[in-house]
Amino acid sequence: MKRRITRAVVLASTVMVGAAACSSSAGSSSSGGSVLSTDGKGKTITVWLQSDAQKGWPDVVNQANQRFEQATGAKVKIEWQQWANYTTKLDSTFAGSTAIPDAVELGNTQTASYIAGGAFADLTKAKGQFENSGTWLQGLAESGTSPDGKLQAVPYYAGSRVVIYRKDLWTKAGVTSAPTTLDELYADLDKIKAANASDPNFSAFYMPGKYWYGAMSFVYGAGGSIATQSGGTWKGDLESSASQQGLNNWAKLARTYSVGGATKDEADQDNIMAQGHVAAILGNGWEVGAVTDPKTGDPKLAPDLSTFPMPGTAAGKYTPSFLGGSDLAVPAKAPNKGLGAEWIKIFTDTASQKLLAKYAIPNTTSLLGVYEQQAQANQSTGEAAKNTWFVPNTPNWANVESGNVLQNALESIATGQSSVSAAAASADKQIASILNAKS
Repeated sequence: MKRRITRAVVLASTVMVGAAACSSSAGSSSSGGSVLSTDGKGKTITVWLQSDAQKGWPDVVNQANQRFEQATGAKVKIEWQQWANYTTKLDSTFAGSTAIPDAVELGNTQTASYIAGGAFADLTKAKGQFENSGTWLQGLAESGTSPDGKLQAVPYYAGSRVVIYRKDLWTKAGVTSAPTTLDELYADLDKIKAANASDPNFSAFYMPGKYWYGAMSFVYGAGGSIATQSGGTWKGDLESSASQQGLNNWAKLARTYSVGGATKDEADQDNIMAQGHVAAILGNGWEVGAVTDPKTGDPKLAPDLSTFPMPGTAAGKYTPSFLGGSDLAVPAKAPNKGLGAEWIKIFTDTASQKLLAKYAIPNTTSLLGVYEQQAQANQSTGEAAKNTWFVPNTPNWANVESGNVLQNALESIATGQSSVSAAAASADKQIASILNAKS
């Protein structure tokens, strides 16, 4: 039975639930003061966006740029970024005084540490001028708000991951329905792998070795977690029996059914799938469009692609999906802070978010119905959004990401260099050290 994504989101977690507390609604008369600026004649602003938008929704970016240029007279230079080592680049850039962008995208797991460090401009006075600020997704709104209630980053979009698969390859192997448990998935992949044994580059399920968002989903699906906190002290939890079972479930995909990606992350998995040697990947729903993109993918695959939530250990129980998202912020030392804030305002307004809803979960609860109606993949991500996980809630978490702690541990498992137990023990030690570090 079809279920509305609004209900899925409400059931998911506080990452997505409800409306942002203490937010102003669109159309508020609150003055933006000097926070926003439309005086841009002869100027060019620099915006750092992740390549997700470049591959997934360039039309959304282009229309926002055009409207911004018409409204301000300023030009926009988009500098496309990659998630890998992104916080290292941000750290070195913010530590300097030149070449600082006017607006930046950050993952909602990264924002807290930069807010704590005073890296962003205060947008509180202009909050009422950002459309839909009264119905922003709560988890994204909270990730961009300082402990004392100041708005320092604006919600951009959210997403949950699903299995994207080639219906034609699955059908030829005798698999005609989506699996309902992990054991059924493995059995189906055995058939698909056997049917394509003549292709040495074939992956029945392409699972990159450094894909920590994917791997940790299996950890949480088995009842484990990355870390736990007790009495103010953090402890790595990957060594627990439940977490190791989840890592073994993930490792089976990475070792048995995936070819060629043991030392890689998921950044180019869409392009790899488009080459025709992959029967399934784990990705955001919008990645269907990236796989079939005329410039970087293969449009001929469009009729054969479909999605389903990653099954869990029991029928009717999905493997939890990481339900994350991105925020947009103005660096405190940006040369054009007012114009940067104005660009963010346009890029996150109703017009832009309606277009974005074709590809990703928009930043406001008021457009979730629009999102659900766009594509079959969106219905799957809505189902996946009912069971989610999130990273440990501490500003120090960004240092775990930038230190590649999970990525390195997972790579060692995928390549066979370490056992699951040894990799988990090493990662737990590093996680505890980082999360308990005093600032």
